[in-house]
Amino acid sequence: MSADMGAIKRDRLPADALSLFQQKRIDACIAVQARTEERETDFLLRLGKDNPFIAGVIGWVDIAAARLPERLERWSDDARLKGFRHVLQNDPDTPRLVQSDEFRRGVRVVQERSLIYEILISGDQLPLMADFCRALDAHWLVLDHLGKPDIRSRGFANWRRDVEPLARLPHVACKLSGIVTESNDAKGAYDELHIQQYLDASLELFGARRLMFGSDWPVCSLVASYGATTEIVERWAAKLPVEERDWIFGNAAQHIYGLPLLTSGGTS
Repeated sequence: MSADMGAIKRDRLPADALSLFQQKRIDACIAVQARTEERETDFLLRLGKDNPFIAGVIGWVDIAAARLPERLERWSDDARLKGFRHVLQNDPDTPRLVQSDEFRRGVRVVQERSLIYEILISGDQLPLMADFCRALDAHWLVLDHLGKPDIRSRGFANWRRDVEPLARLPHVACKLSGIVTESNDAKGAYDELHIQQYLDASLELFGARRLMFGSDWPVCSLVASYGATTEIVERWAAKLPVEERDWIFGNAAQHIYGLPLLTSGGTS
């Protein structure tokens, strides 16, 4: 973490999240890896075992490892494991990695086990992903944070052009997350109307059944609280039909991640 990330330089555990979820009537969440270590996967799965509101886990494993099938066996009995993510954003090796036979073979192995691969990239890397996503269609791919568009620089046209080929693929879903941290200016302020432009386009391109609200908590705390971040999407979604709101705030996540049915609210 860089020097300007003091707001998130401390431990946050399930009890911290649960109090926030209760305030916003969130029933369950997907916990997503931050560290590129297998013990991160083990740690999140242990938290899920002890905290039922953690309905699923996206962990980390070395996707390109030759012995990946063997590595996956250690978690084969844990139904909370829903997939994996590799941090590609800002990695200069990303162009080589996503085109390599080893990495693509690993994603296929993951998909063959009905596990999701989540795509964490920066906006400038979106053009690399169209061929990658077309080639890997055996199970869901989830684009995190709308592909991390550079909202603060008003690069909407470029983002829409680059994300549209992914949205045309029916096995690619998108998280409405990571928005405020890509929107704030030098003073930490953001333009909610400008954010809504991206939300409108995401709905148009992916449709409500492939969109999922995500908070990106605690990273969102660098700019806005969990509540404020949630309310941006709630205010935008208020204009939508109830059925579409239900998909964005829960049903899509239940369908894509294979979660048990919940009683109300959604996932984060």
